[in-house]
Amino acid sequence: MSCFEWVNKKIKNMDWIDIALIKLGVAAFILMVAKFWPGILALEWYWYAIIFVLAAIRPGTKMFGK
Repeated sequence: MSCFEWVNKKIKNMDWIDIALIKLGVAAFILMVAKFWPGILALEWYWYAIIFVLAAIRPGTKMFGK
């Protein structure tokens, strides 16, 4: 069993609150990284928008696609 199969098996036991808490934890971790490495926040705003759009394409097509 690969690592991804194990994670997919475990994630089926989670409800929406667990998923929301995972997202909150990831956001807090990213803010901590930005606090310790201020150079990462020196990018222009549109770079973050581009990263967001690229990261949202696959989940968006899975959610709103056929």
